[in-house]
Amino acid sequence: MRQLKEFALTATFESLGLPGPLLASLAKAGFETPTKIQAESIPHQLAGKDILGIAQTGSGKTAAFGLPILAALQALPGRPRPMTARALILVPTRELAVQIDEALRKMAGSMRLTTVLVLGGVSRFNQVQKLAKGVDICIATPGRMKDLVDDDKIWLSETRWLILDEADRMLDMGFIGPVKEIASKISWRRQTALFSATMAPEVSKLAEGLLREPVRVEATVPGTTVAEIEQRVIMAGSKAKRDELNKLLADPALERVIVFARTKHGADRVAKNLEIDGFEAAAIHGNKSQNARQAALKGFSSGNVRILVATDIAARGIDVPGVSHVINYDLPDDAENYVHRIGRTGRNGASGTAITLCDGTEKGKLREIEKLIRKSLPVSGDLTIVEVDPPKRAKGNNGRKPNPNAGAPRRAKQPAGKVLAGFGDGTRHAEPRRTHAEKPRGDGEAGRSRKPAAGAKAGKPRWSKGQKDARKAAGGGKGRRD
Repeated sequence: MRQLKEFALTATFESLGLPGPLLASLAKAGFETPTKIQAESIPHQLAGKDILGIAQTGSGKTAAFGLPILAALQALPGRPRPMTARALILVPTRELAVQIDEALRKMAGSMRLTTVLVLGGVSRFNQVQKLAKGVDICIATPGRMKDLVDDDKIWLSETRWLILDEADRMLDMGFIGPVKEIASKISWRRQTALFSATMAPEVSKLAEGLLREPVRVEATVPGTTVAEIEQRVIMAGSKAKRDELNKLLADPALERVIVFARTKHGADRVAKNLEIDGFEAAAIHGNKSQNARQAALKGFSSGNVRILVATDIAARGIDVPGVSHVINYDLPDDAENYVHRIGRTGRNGASGTAITLCDGTEKGKLREIEKLIRKSLPVSGDLTIVEVDPPKRAKGNNGRKPNPNAGAPRRAKQPAGKVLAGFGDGTRHAEPRRTHAEKPRGDGEAGRSRKPAAGAKAGKPRWSKGQKDARKAAGGGKGRRD
């Protein structure tokens, strides 16, 4: 094992056995020295061995399984047959699939490489069209891939390489059934590589069913974090987190930041509050459409958007260079996700900072994280500070002009039977309120005209109940009123 580690530290891409054209493409793309997982797995895959790789995100796994496939494809004659894929890469999230596709194209250089992304959340039409012509590499999420296999839109009988990336994440998301069904359609003559950040019992069981005498390559100890990442915790109540986040983001040293929330609605709420507080941010989570997620990720990658708010679905699917800080607005339910979240910074040897905001209800989750990473995190802040609800914002007036008398004291109520009458000289006096009988009636000359009630005969007066009772008491009949 010692010799293997020394080899990993002194290896070059030339010493791994990669072909010349591919080495030229790597040099042009800026690849200089292989990472540990690349140096330890590429030679075995070039020799046709199955691989069981244990490595954290950011360790260079895409090149570790991608370079051997590209090297083999360069040696294959002709083009792939219609409705087939020579290599199949299964991943848990759409973002990870897109980034693997971009990385493979970058490493391939001028090589004629055909790829297709088979993802849910978007139309199948273009995917089916590309598959109909045949492709070298298909990068897919398990759900959509199984749909196309079931509908006979792709045949896997000629697939020679099967890669499962982030296998533990796929199991967590419930993809174990589709993964097994897809693998059963591929010939046992295939070469398989399975990469995972952890080696849980379910992952081991899956590996036993898919791999044949695999070479186990372990680049990092499960649960460890990158040494170049500075980690710290700020204790803040749930109502104080928004203010703490604003204080952090006011520092220009936080150049490119990912803020992680626990839920989809929480991510939207954090992004909305940031915009209200004057910070430009974009949100990315499972409820967003694929186009919206790609637009947010593109804006963040290009630097047009400084802050990306994400849920754990993006913890393993974002590979953006130059992420300076990761902020955990909420602690994850699973301690493993903490490792994957902060792994978005400090990638490829760069330094990074991870800051966690923790309220009183999340102390148990913090202890689980410290137990997993085998270290205590420095803590600042104070939970004993009494939280004050932020002042409520004034409600809008729906575009109407503000009422100048709003908030003024109400006018005193006048005595019953009185009404104020005004004169031109500004004086006022009280005038007795007229009764119903005294009010002018008739042709409207002195007052408002009244229409006869429905069913009343024209020209005849209407009798009130009081008037009728008075006439009966006086001995009057039903004759005409005097």
